[in-house]
Amino acid sequence: MDLLQLFRQNWNKYKFIKQGQKVLVAVSGGSDSMVLAHLFLHTGVPFSVAHCNFKLRGAESDGDELLVMTWCETNNITFHATHFDTKGIAKEWKKGTQETARDLRYVWFKNLCEEYSYSKIATAHHGNDNVETMLINLFKGTGIAGMHGILPDNGIIIRPLLFAQKEEIMTFVAQNNIQYREDASNASNDYLRNAVRHKLIPAINELFPDSVTRVNESITRFAEVEQIYKKGIEKERKRLLEKRGQDFYIPVLKLKNTTPLNTVVYELISAFGFTALQVGQVVDLINAESGRYVTSASHRIIKNRDFLIITTIPAETTDIILVEQFPCVVETDKKRFSFSLVDKPSEIDKNATVAYIDAKLIELPILLRKWKTGDYFYPIGMNMKKKKVSRVLINEKVPLHEKEHIFVLENQKKIMWLAGFRLDERFKIKEATEKVLLVKMTDL
Repeated sequence: MDLLQLFRQNWNKYKFIKQGQKVLVAVSGGSDSMVLAHLFLHTGVPFSVAHCNFKLRGAESDGDELLVMTWCETNNITFHATHFDTKGIAKEWKKGTQETARDLRYVWFKNLCEEYSYSKIATAHHGNDNVETMLINLFKGTGIAGMHGILPDNGIIIRPLLFAQKEEIMTFVAQNNIQYREDASNASNDYLRNAVRHKLIPAINELFPDSVTRVNESITRFAEVEQIYKKGIEKERKRLLEKRGQDFYIPVLKLKNTTPLNTVVYELISAFGFTALQVGQVVDLINAESGRYVTSASHRIIKNRDFLIITTIPAETTDIILVEQFPCVVETDKKRFSFSLVDKPSEIDKNATVAYIDAKLIELPILLRKWKTGDYFYPIGMNMKKKKVSRVLINEKVPLHEKEHIFVLENQKKIMWLAGFRLDERFKIKEATEKVLLVKMTDL
């Protein structure tokens, strides 16, 4: 069975899209993504192509774009392209070049999906990429969640080539005379993934031939084991966590008789900002006297007689509050914030104390925290121009003593809302928005 037949078989297995939906295929111009585009073309799945020119390799980058554009014109496929000053933005964001490129790429892809009604974004990750990801996660100690490698369908992003290995892809390239361009940086060991690809995998293959196939088989089993693991953890969470108001109570006796204790404790406390290194400290609270506690950035676990109580640290002693579910109400020293999920309203309250955020763009938990020096965002209505929070407060003539009580709402290290002033452009509701996170700020 050739790659095209296997691709069709895999597509039918996962049912990535519904009837009438279309896919945005990310194509860089390399062998993997050009093969993916070819497979989509000959499978008959409705799709368009998106290409990012990161301007990292001068004329080479422009050559990649020309190849993809020409392929799309030849095959009458809709072509989307954009250019980024990646190095300049990376310097501005104080991030690595690769991380910056990834963030820019996926934000742009998701914007295209909203604008042109694409249901999924397809990338050309394959079986070798999956093994590399799993090994990186293993050595970083990410736990069982990292052992499933790359998921074939992760919501909006799909990877329909995960079933194939690099060798199979290159054979298909030769058999079908598929044109592609090689990125010279792929041969470098400067990046972690490349080092794993060029050093670690060959060493493993010397000892265990066909290791990519075997590890991918294990990854599939790990993914299934993770599902069982999650069900078990959810059962323990329901048994041990009792919500009382805004706090959570864990019965000490029940917890003491739980096995495996450390694993269950970690899964119970990690959602509240506690790390694996703090598990031992929390376990020690079981036999500690009342009043002892362990803290994370946003929460405190207090031993109180027969219970461990997980509570938000009072706003007077912390600048960060973790928001993990909606609806909820959070009180700071001077303000009350109410969070609720609502359908997209026909009319918007333009009061600066109310924020309307596209719920699809949010990943829980989110942070409500006091602003700090260096914070920046992209105020709505300013054509994606970056603005420092400090400059906005200066322009608004906010007195120094009031600045200390200004909060921002943060999601995945991005500021969504400077409370009482401006929403971030990236999180505004759009025509395609269905659900909205409504946040209201009032005085206490």
